[in-house]
Amino acid sequence: MEDKIEEVLDGGDMPPVGRYLFDLATETWSWSSEVYRMHGFEPGQVVPTTALMLAHKHPEDLGRTDGMLKEAAETGRTFSSVHRILDAQGGTRTLVITGEARRDPGTGRVAELAGYFIDVTGSHRAAAARDATLSIQASSERRAVIDQAKGILMMTYSLEDTMAFELLRRVSNETNVPVRDIARSLVDLASSSALVAAVERSVVDEFLRSLSPAGRD
Repeated sequence: MEDKIEEVLDGGDMPPVGRYLFDLATETWSWSSEVYRMHGFEPGQVVPTTALMLAHKHPEDLGRTDGMLKEAAETGRTFSSVHRILDAQGGTRTLVITGEARRDPGTGRVAELAGYFIDVTGSHRAAAARDATLSIQASSERRAVIDQAKGILMMTYSLEDTMAFELLRRVSNETNVPVRDIARSLVDLASSSALVAAVERSVVDEFLRSLSPAGRD
């Protein structure tokens, strides 16, 4: 979880940070002004309670967050988590919550939970955008190499575009090798063999045979 938090926080500008204190005996919360605003309220506009806080948790993250707080109250262990909330306006925010237990000096029991809320919504979106961009780039690169491999097969065997792809897919099914890997190997073979203007059919034939189980024996 710490690695995930560091990944989310690694976004440039420092995100908004707010403090909280939870008194277990009275079940009352104290929020700094930043925490109110993270939840979509003006400071002092509402009375922060456990029920209010959990009501704003994203449904998919509610059980995990509630369980984490209960465990911290029982064990006194420090904790941290990334979860989503729905603010008072219905917007989705991504928050990091960190905390530690404070024990009653007399009984030794956990009396308070204290820590920080960190609004990483912007950083989280930036990270998601970066991941999406990388995924799109990788997809484009895969399509490009498959197109190049199709071109080699079209030129070698005088095939139409669709037939060239069908050949790649058939070889992939027969050999259990992904189409993109076969395409990359075929393109690399053509490049290393300096087969640019015209690919020798015998070379491609041998390459395709080598992929079959019988060819690898």
